[in-house]
Amino acid sequence: MLAVLEGDPLYKPVQLTGEKLALEDVRLLAPVIPRSKVIGVGRNYVEHASELGNDVPEEPLLFLKPNTSVIGPDDPIVLPKHSDEVHHEAELAVIIGRIAKDLPAERVTEVVLGYTCSNDVTARDLQRKDNQWARAKGFDSSCPLGPWIETDLDPGDLAVRCLVNGEQRQDGRTSQMVFDVAALVSYISHAFTLLPGDVILTGTPAGVGPIEVGDHVVVSIENIGVLANQVVADE
Repeated sequence: MLAVLEGDPLYKPVQLTGEKLALEDVRLLAPVIPRSKVIGVGRNYVEHASELGNDVPEEPLLFLKPNTSVIGPDDPIVLPKHSDEVHHEAELAVIIGRIAKDLPAERVTEVVLGYTCSNDVTARDLQRKDNQWARAKGFDSSCPLGPWIETDLDPGDLAVRCLVNGEQRQDGRTSQMVFDVAALVSYISHAFTLLPGDVILTGTPAGVGPIEVGDHVVVSIENIGVLANQVVADE
């Protein structure tokens, strides 16, 4: 069951309306559409960096995805016409709830609203070709988020998995991150100001691989839930 709220948890107080709806009778949207930015972190799991022939960075490797890349649960991942090799990347996403600038790691919990599942869908061939990641990771539908934001969660050691057509492709834990959530949020806040609704994608465990038209991609994170999307062609 879903309890309906009035208000906006990012910008003004919320309160229950008293209305309740069955989950099966509604369609969930992306739990947040960033007004500002989605910040990705590359190569934050040792085995994932190794599987693509890359070294682990000495500092967090950052990139940006536009808010037009965000879709929600059950929305289609649309393969871009200009790519022939698109990969899934299951990731824990951090949702920022307050303005943060130059934040020390020990204060990160003060600015985090919560956590959700994400899929940093990547056009791998464009990533290699362009030598930077804007086209490869920023196309429309390349950032599925959901199913909801979990606000009471310790992100330190959660299972992160991805299944494609029922076959398990990725199976890692957030404890394997090179840079943990506190370190990432602090580092990013020193690079640029974080605003309410900003999303941080914390990196993907090993096992990334191609997705094709017709595939059903499921990202699951322990104590959060399941994010499922179908892969379709760009008509």
